[in-house]
This record gives sequence, structure tokens and C-alpha cells, in this order.
Amino acid sequence: MHRNEMYARLRARAGPWDIIVVGGGATGIGVTIDAASRGYGVLLLEQNDFGKGTSSRSTKLVHGGVRYLEQGNISLVMEALRERGLLLGNAPHLVHDRAFVVPNYDWWEAPFYGLGLKVYNLLAGKYGFGSSRTIALRCSTWSRACDRSLSNVDCSIFAGL
Repeated sequence: MHRNEMYARLRARAGPWDIIVVGGGATGIGVTIDAASRGYGVLLLEQNDFGKGTSSRSTKLVHGGVRYLEQGNISLVMEALRERGLLLGNAPHLVHDRAFVVPNYDWWEAPFYGLGLKVYNLLAGKYGFGSSRTIALRCSTWSRACDRSLSNVDCSIFAGL
């Protein structure tokens, strides 16, 4: 579509827009697509080219709110999980489960994080990606445990530990 065509379509609209999104980066385009898929009339304004803005350079982690659990903000965790579920339902080709390693440096951290992630998994319910698990207890097993559990991690970083 060319600029003149876009201006002609903009001028041809008779009524007001339901939503106007300013910025055509990854976030702006995502918001626009989501709103349009829900039946809203959406106008996306971008001063340059789509995907040029800062959101196109940032991470696209759909985290589901696990970081809010430590703050005790359960309602925000639930909202993030619900939104992640909507994204997964609307765009399964874009939302994927990713493995993470949470290192433990003190004796109390494994049970602390383990309990927190169990609570998170319970809260996730139907929006969950599966349960969390411990992958190793000693440094000498990291590389082997990594190879078995973390397909998205370059396990050679654990060599020699």
C-alpha cells in the first residue's frame, strides 16, 4: 500500500475511530492487530516505517507476570497470565514456551524460588505452560542437565563447571 492510498482511506472514513494507536513498532502493531481482531475500528499512526521504533528493538518476552508474584501483586499476575493466554490463543505462531535457569547462590534460594514457582504454576491454571522443575543440584551436573532440559540454551557455557 502506498502513502497516497493510505491517506485516501483515512479521509474516506465517515465516523470516529474506536482506538488510535500512536507508534507502529512491534507493540503498536500488536495492539492494533489485537484491537482490530476484536472488531474495533483502529487507526495506526507511524511517523516513519513500521517496526522502526524502540519497541522493535526490545525483548518480546511474554512473561505472564511471574515477576509480580514476588511483589505480592496477585491481581497483576492473574491479569498477565490471562493476557498471555489471549496472545497464545490469538497468535500461537508467536507465543512459545521458553526454558529459563534460575541460579541459586544461598541454601534458602532453591526452596524460596521453588515454592514461588509452584504457587505461580497453580495460579496459571489453564494458562500455564507446564510445571517448573529443578534441573541440577551440583555444578558438575549442569552441562548434562542443560542438554536434557533446555533446548534453547547453549549448554557449552557450563563446560568445566
